[in-house]
Amino acid sequence: MVSEDEIANYEDFRDCVSELLISRLSGTADKKKKKATKGRKNEIKPVSKPEQDQENSDALVADLGETIEYLASEIFPSLPDDLRVLSYSDVQNDKQLAEKYSVPLDSDVYEDLLQPMPLSVSDSLTSYGLLSDSTDLPRLLEPVFTSYITSRTTAPPEFAPASRATECEICEREHLPLTYHHLIPRAVHAKVVKRGWHASWELNKVAWLCRACHSFVHRLATNEELAKEWYSIELLLERDDVQKWALWVSKVRWKAK
Repeated sequence: MVSEDEIANYEDFRDCVSELLISRLSGTADKKKKKATKGRKNEIKPVSKPEQDQENSDALVADLGETIEYLASEIFPSLPDDLRVLSYSDVQNDKQLAEKYSVPLDSDVYEDLLQPMPLSVSDSLTSYGLLSDSTDLPRLLEPVFTSYITSRTTAPPEFAPASRATECEICEREHLPLTYHHLIPRAVHAKVVKRGWHASWELNKVAWLCRACHSFVHRLATNEELAKEWYSIELLLERDDVQKWALWVSKVRWKAK
């Protein structure tokens, strides 16, 4: 059971779980459909029904949303009390807490997190083909904990638009924790100004994205390419791969608490 003062943290944690599953499972159905069928050259093959494929895809996505919610609700209550309410202000005021949850996590701290985790977690991940052996669980979940702790202990953005978005600007899903994506990545700010790609006042433009879409954007292109070619939401949404991604991931939903 998640208490009222833990809801924001739970939603962040659930989003980190979704990032793992979505990044691993997105496009799986399409890849399976493209697999060649063995047989004679002139063999009569059954005709694929698009509506049936769509129904199967929709069912998979709906099931994925439920699985994300289930995994988060199983793992989160098993976490230590201080981790379930972790915040930026907490680690600023408590050096021991900041050291304990500095990433990458100390092996002993990480082992303590995994110890009370229900067996149902590894069973569910195995059923999705994400876990072949229970001993792989620590490696699989490490990015989830790293992402969650980082999101809870990172300082608030120095710059925010006048009206913060209430839904992801790519997939348009609501009821998700939003992260701020620097449309011109900070790592190349100096180069951007020096080469005249953008004016200095444009450097802090941000877009509000869910964690899954944020990670997807950074997988699309290098920081330089994002700064030179894909420096606005409008430009990103013109890409076919972004449109296909947005359509797919927008169907992965869970009930708002």
